[in-house]
Amino acid sequence: MSQFGDFQNEIYFNGLQGIKPALPVDFKRLEERAGAALSPSLLSYVQGGCGDEFTQRRNAEAFHDWGIVPRMLVDTRVRDMSVNVFGKKLASPLMLAPIGVIGACAQDGHGDIATAKAAAAAGVPMIASTLMNDPLETVAEALGEGDAFFQLYTPRDRDLAESFVQRAETAGYKGIVVTLDTWLTGWRPRDLNDSNFPQLRGVALANYFSDLHFRSKLTTTPDDDVAAAVRHWTSVFGKVVTWEDLSWLRSLTRLPLIVKGIQHPDDAKRAIDAGVDAIYCSNHGGRQANGGIASIDLLPALIAACGNVPVWFDSGIRSGSDVIKALAMGASMVGIGRPYAYGLALGGTAGIVHVVRAILAEADLLMAVNGLPDLAALREAGVRRTRV
Repeated sequence: MSQFGDFQNEIYFNGLQGIKPALPVDFKRLEERAGAALSPSLLSYVQGGCGDEFTQRRNAEAFHDWGIVPRMLVDTRVRDMSVNVFGKKLASPLMLAPIGVIGACAQDGHGDIATAKAAAAAGVPMIASTLMNDPLETVAEALGEGDAFFQLYTPRDRDLAESFVQRAETAGYKGIVVTLDTWLTGWRPRDLNDSNFPQLRGVALANYFSDLHFRSKLTTTPDDDVAAAVRHWTSVFGKVVTWEDLSWLRSLTRLPLIVKGIQHPDDAKRAIDAGVDAIYCSNHGGRQANGGIASIDLLPALIAACGNVPVWFDSGIRSGSDVIKALAMGASMVGIGRPYAYGLALGGTAGIVHVVRAILAEADLLMAVNGLPDLAALREAGVRRTRV
């Protein structure tokens, strides 16, 4: 039976023929290599966080404060990382988190399409951002038999929000992920020092420019006057989503509704009462608010509050061991962000697939050597704090 960890054997046996991996298998070297592949402004946008980036750093460092206790004398020759997501069985709980400039991270500017192809090839779902370089329908076509969810930055124009959701549903997306913490951008010194805000230059606005409702508000087409289209975008982007809006959002679709950015147990309970289908624990990777608590440290209490409702997670995931710790706490799905952006920048679709395989291989091997044959055993073992 094939296991994710077999990727390690593939690499070692290729080495006998003098073949080394085209890309690094660890985040540190991957990030270093990507620094030469991306333009300085785009690299800064992808790498940057809010304020002095303490929360961003803490997101990643906090995983070191948690450890797994091994269980020995267990047969782990076969491991099972499969999960059930809204009635569909997936081979693993890994997913590609939404990245608003992933399109620009590809050399040809079509990174959203490359991500869709990689998601299908690697067998992991992607969450496609509202902010894409290609229309959501085109990205869905690139998925083939793959799975994707549509991430919604709720616009101030309710009719535009409804249009986006209906388009996503028609295109075959499996659910709507509403991001709650980005109705405006946080204080990002790296971007501010360079006066760099890609969307103001028309980057990643294909879903808006291709939308019939959005275009009906323009006097010229985006092709004829990009600046005017961008100005209209600035007037509609960023609705403050409140509790009163949840029932409206729920009414827009029959698809599963996931709310992203929930970190307080009371907010999770109230969102569940309002009819959401999953809670997404995330602090936007530290890009939106500084001075907060690492998301992984908030995850256990959130899991406890959600009962049987799935909890998805991202923020600070850099490796397979990070993935395993989030799963051990009870996360249903775990998203990666910057790692696959770097893989895309270096190797396109194949680069993303490489990153996914490396992360899943590390996760699988960690379960194998720790005596944890499946996710149930992993969660039963749980994690313990290694330091206070």
